[in-house]
Amino acid sequence: MVGRVFAFVGSLNRDAPYFQGARGKGIAVLEFDPESGRATPLSERDGVDNPTYLAVHPARRLIYATSEVFGWNEGTVSAYRFDEQTGQLTYLNKQPTLGSIAAHCSFDRTGRFLFVANYAIGDPAELPGQSVAVLPIREDGSLGAPVCSRAHRGTGPNSVRQERPHAHCVLASPDNRFVVVSDLGIDKLVVYRFDAGTGQLAPAEPPHLDLAPGAGPRHFVFHPSGRLAYCVNELDSTIAALGFEAATGRFVILQTVPSLPAGFHEESHCADLQMTPDGRFLYASNRGHDSLTIHAIDAANGSLALVGHQSTLGKTPRSFAIDPAGRFVLAANQNSDSVVILRIDPATGRLSETGERAAVGTPMCVKLMRW
Repeated sequence: MVGRVFAFVGSLNRDAPYFQGARGKGIAVLEFDPESGRATPLSERDGVDNPTYLAVHPARRLIYATSEVFGWNEGTVSAYRFDEQTGQLTYLNKQPTLGSIAAHCSFDRTGRFLFVANYAIGDPAELPGQSVAVLPIREDGSLGAPVCSRAHRGTGPNSVRQERPHAHCVLASPDNRFVVVSDLGIDKLVVYRFDAGTGQLAPAEPPHLDLAPGAGPRHFVFHPSGRLAYCVNELDSTIAALGFEAATGRFVILQTVPSLPAGFHEESHCADLQMTPDGRFLYASNRGHDSLTIHAIDAANGSLALVGHQSTLGKTPRSFAIDPAGRFVLAANQNSDSVVILRIDPATGRLSETGERAAVGTPMCVKLMRW
């Protein structure tokens, strides 16, 4: 494969009461060697508040960072252009996200729109209080004001964590006809029809999938086949295998498996979920057990078979990324100020230590892209 591989790491640089310190600077840029697994620091961009989630445009050298700042009624999302020759990020602009605690962002399949999910903390009656917003990407890579937004309603059985909706991840379906939002607060995958011409969202029919009460769906991924998806549940530390009907946007639950090993009963919360590019192996991160759970995916029926667990060699693996060739995992250990590189066994999916790591203060999100 040709091209260079870069890693972008968003870090916490402003304190929040639910995090253990803020030791980051902003967005770190590293060059990743897909042969050795070594990550070499290139630059670090400040001037952005708590860039806890990043989206890297697959076709253009553009980076978008959501700012999650406790106490703000609205988060923001900032746009940057990346220069691979210098390793520097150039600020373009930012826009409000129409809701508090901006937690996730992603693109529609044309790359013309950016979706943002707002987790939201505080008074459920706060304004503007939108759970998901759609922002157009201009020709120069900067962001226009939101063209559409939607607010969720409801609660869940966990009175501490599910006192209101908490949108945590937003993705377009493989054919770009639907936009799906996992909402931890109401135990649902909320489905919208998406107009790729205007950026408008409309409720689908059926409008959502109900997960187990108290599960707390956090992140999800679509399988390359287009007929399967997987959702990691933060609150009950499980992973749900889902069937997906592309024509209607309908999900069904096929299987639910634990993310933690049998016999582990200490506090732990799932966070990220990633799949190898070939769709054979699925990984989920456990904050508390401080590990990645490894499952093999049955290509025929989508079921998950446990392969094992691998320590991330640090504390609180909030985010991780798989390199484009499917050979390495980069795990961001939030409370160890490190991004640890693990090698993937292509036959079994198991992970092993490489001895490689990069120092980044309070890393919250790591993304990889080959250009």
